[in-house]
Amino acid sequence: MQMIFLKKTKILQILFSLLVLSSCGNDNKTKTAATPTVEDTLPKMKPLGPEKKISQAYKNSVIGRINHFYYKNWPNNSMNGSFLVARNGQIIFEKYNGYANKNEGTKITAETSVQIASVSKVLTATAVLKLVNAGKIDLDQKVNTILKTFPYEDCTIRMLLSHRTGMRNYAYFTDHDKSVWDRHNQLTNKDILDLLATKNIGLESKTGTRFSYCNTNYAMLALIIEKITGLSYKEAMSEMIFKPLGMTHTYVFDDDKDRKKIVPSYKGSGVEIGFDYLDNVYGDKNIFSTVRDLLKFDRARQSPDFLKPELLKQVYTGYSNERKGTKNYGLGIRMINWETGQNYYFHNGWWHGNTSSYITLIKEHVTIIALSNKMTRNTYAVRKLAPIFGDYPFNFKDEE
Repeated sequence: MQMIFLKKTKILQILFSLLVLSSCGNDNKTKTAATPTVEDTLPKMKPLGPEKKISQAYKNSVIGRINHFYYKNWPNNSMNGSFLVARNGQIIFEKYNGYANKNEGTKITAETSVQIASVSKVLTATAVLKLVNAGKIDLDQKVNTILKTFPYEDCTIRMLLSHRTGMRNYAYFTDHDKSVWDRHNQLTNKDILDLLATKNIGLESKTGTRFSYCNTNYAMLALIIEKITGLSYKEAMSEMIFKPLGMTHTYVFDDDKDRKKIVPSYKGSGVEIGFDYLDNVYGDKNIFSTVRDLLKFDRARQSPDFLKPELLKQVYTGYSNERKGTKNYGLGIRMINWETGQNYYFHNGWWHGNTSSYITLIKEHVTIIALSNKMTRNTYAVRKLAPIFGDYPFNFKDEE
């Protein structure tokens, strides 16, 4: 009897244990099911994909003229930077010269990331446009519906992108008056917004009445990117643009972390240029990249699913038409519009000793990029290459 009782007791214990384990399993399932999966709704750039292969004969037909241009503008390999020409995403010509860091004796290579200065605006605008395209914001949405303390109530996102806000440049209104800003302190994007909100910073012109190129516009766009995505500008740019396109040598400079790691910039004389209180502001500048990474970016902007057609058309529309002329500005891109109907799209940059030029000849599928970390205006001369590829009626006679 005692044996039977013990057997029954063991069986009951086993059954109870199985019941408890089963219950725990169900609890785990319930917990798993109750944990919501966060959907990644961040709009991201996509690579263009394979393009029509260019022939060696075509390369041979243009490479001599590019070579001539290069050695005329930078004789004896005097360029300090990187230079690339590509068609259909395929590199026709590239050169890397000079020091990344003179003190360390390191040379510039295809993997050397340099400050692209105001060419950063094209990338900032691209992130904003992707958010517009995804329906997360509207081009004509008032800025103060997103940045609640922004004081200029008539200003819209479109006006920020096209430099029609009438705002003053933050570099000027923080420069002289200590009651506005003490230059011993690093200025940030949030500081700029706070100053606009509290220091009665007047407008240069009435909002929406004229074009005036102003870095403050793009510092505010960076804050809008942060507010809408819930990420820092650095993270948002990485997740939306750099990572999806394989731009492995591109990043947003963080003054607190990157000072000792970055490629410094130099005066034309070769003297290194130090940092200042404006070096923490991003959106208008402060992206570091390479010519090859920027080529990937340019080709992705030509992808059919980059933006909806009606939005894309607005990007390449000129918004500075109050004075007759060929020079114009779209949504994050400079342009020249000739009466012939030919259009030329580009953006230049300058910050400290860094100069940059990004040219996209859309009809010809040609990309031209030059980056330098030693002060020179010759970086901007790369526009002289445009007539090699299409009917671009530049007059260079006065510049020879």
